[in-house]
Amino acid sequence: MHISSSFTPLSALAGGALIGLSASILWWTHGRVAGVSGLLGGLVDRDGADRDERPWFLLGLVAAGALLLVARPSAFPSAHAPLAVTAVAGLLVGVGTRLGSGCTSGHGVCGLSRLSPRSLASTLTFLATGAATVLAVRLLGGGS
Repeated sequence: MHISSSFTPLSALAGGALIGLSASILWWTHGRVAGVSGLLGGLVDRDGADRDERPWFLLGLVAAGALLLVARPSAFPSAHAPLAVTAVAGLLVGVGTRLGSGCTSGHGVCGLSRLSPRSLASTLTFLATGAATVLAVRLLGGGS
């Protein structure tokens, strides 16, 4: 699988600013960190006080992606990974977010901005694991 990419600094800057803005709005209005795995996991928590608010944030994420897909389909390169590989990868990400007490959005965006040492350690672990995975896949001949 080869996905060509070109760095687009303006769209990357705009995307980062929008992520930061949405995380800030959630913090200012609800006092919550915008960690997607925590928001998603809290949907099944029967005792969560803010359980009714979580779907709206998650719906906004999905709606924004759907809107971009309609407006600019080329923003979504096609990946031809087998369904089994995709399912195992998704499962491993879910297990990892539980083990790490959060995901890249919670630790990398919100935790680092609050100067959390735990979030720094988690984010460095995410990056190192991602780099090691890419290297392993490429060495085993599964990627380009």
